[in-house]
Amino acid sequence: MNFFKRAWLNVWAKKGRSVLLILVSSAILMFVLAGLLIRSAAVKATDQAKADVGATVTLSANRQAAFKKMQSSSSSSSKSSRPKMTLTPVKLSDATKIAKLSNISSYNVTSSTSVNAKSYDTVSTSSGLSGGNSGGPGGMKSSTSTGDTQIDGVTSTSLATDFSSKQSKITKGRGITTADKNTNHVVIEKDLASQNNLTVGDTITVKEATGSKDKVKLKIVGIYKASSTSSSSAGPMSTDPANTMYTSYTLANTFKGSKYAGTADSVTFNVSNPAKVSSVKTAGKKLINTSKYALSTDDSSYQTVKASMSNVKSFANKIVWLVAIAGTIILALIVILMIRERRFEIGVLLSLGEARWKIVAQFFTEMLMVIVVAVAIAGAGGKFVGNQLGSQLVSQSATTTQTTSTTGQPGGSGTPGGSGMKGGNGGPGNMGQSTNTKAAKTELDVSVSAVNLAELGGFGLAITFLSIMIASGGILRLEPKKVLIS
Repeated sequence: MNFFKRAWLNVWAKKGRSVLLILVSSAILMFVLAGLLIRSAAVKATDQAKADVGATVTLSANRQAAFKKMQSSSSSSSKSSRPKMTLTPVKLSDATKIAKLSNISSYNVTSSTSVNAKSYDTVSTSSGLSGGNSGGPGGMKSSTSTGDTQIDGVTSTSLATDFSSKQSKITKGRGITTADKNTNHVVIEKDLASQNNLTVGDTITVKEATGSKDKVKLKIVGIYKASSTSSSSAGPMSTDPANTMYTSYTLANTFKGSKYAGTADSVTFNVSNPAKVSSVKTAGKKLINTSKYALSTDDSSYQTVKASMSNVKSFANKIVWLVAIAGTIILALIVILMIRERRFEIGVLLSLGEARWKIVAQFFTEMLMVIVVAVAIAGAGGKFVGNQLGSQLVSQSATTTQTTSTTGQPGGSGTPGGSGMKGGNGGPGNMGQSTNTKAAKTELDVSVSAVNLAELGGFGLAITFLSIMIASGGILRLEPKKVLIS
């Protein structure tokens, strides 16, 4: 009788023992499969984050170089005349060169300034520090260069940080698009529209904060709702966030003056592959004058997802190896006990001239039959275990990463308004706003594939082989005569 047939008869005859082995093996392989699924899902989530989260490279004035230039001027000038730091506006011709680089999917031009309300009332903050009440119909002329209404000129509102991160959203009409270039179209905040009974299609009038202070009519094409945290993040000397309007950057430049035509405060480039953000920055530096301009990168959302998934993947690998090692030890102990109970059977087979390797092969075949059933059971239950473990790991890892980011990084200063530009009509700016791109939202797609089952089968064979090899040491030392006499 060959050892294959003996193995089958033994497994069938000892049903209780076979069921116990199947249950133990299924539990071991179920956790191994859960680890494999979580590791595979973490890799998929990281790859998906490259497309979903994205990264940005921002071209703006080189503040550090401008500050050094101001310091050198300060040391050489008289004490009575204090030098001022001047920032060079970004030329759109330079931005166009960077936009042609590979991995640049789109870009958004930003130009901020301020104007004074003429035909409407601005929204006052609760502290009453907003300069808006004076800007009603026929309102008072401002004696300063800062108006009561913030103008954020962009290429497209959909590419602006607040809108791409879903902090602000269009509630009526539409946002600013590239088609609004060289127009007087504007998108206003919901509270400002409600206070002045304005809607899409209406026209409002503003006055330039400096210069000729001409009256300009703006056509409302959309109404947006600002985030609920905007009011709390605004400083006590800031205008209410509801007084921020979005226009095309060309209109913002018009308010700032003719010298600002073809320029911007900053240009943000969206990088399609966050892993290439460093190479894009390096290539972009070769196309600009680094003494005037600076390129800064922001792939924080991608790095957050990547760090979170790296932690999950690392923990999943530990689960796989720890369960595999523990499973090998447990199965080895079970097989050793099983062999001790079958000493007489082994002695009879050895006395009949059966080769020792065939006896070992019989035990391996028996365990292999058990593992095949255990793999099927683990494949059915592994996804459930993987989903439960994966959800807990992602939640814990995301909380840890968010806490580290909050305590380890200073708050973003946002994009300054035009006040720092040479001769610019500075607005209140966007101080305190985050410059992150899309929010890092991570979910594990735990699904069982043929590759996962193949990996699980490989682990099952390895565990079985190691456990049998550890237990077979006793078989190799047995002598038929002593076994039968005892």
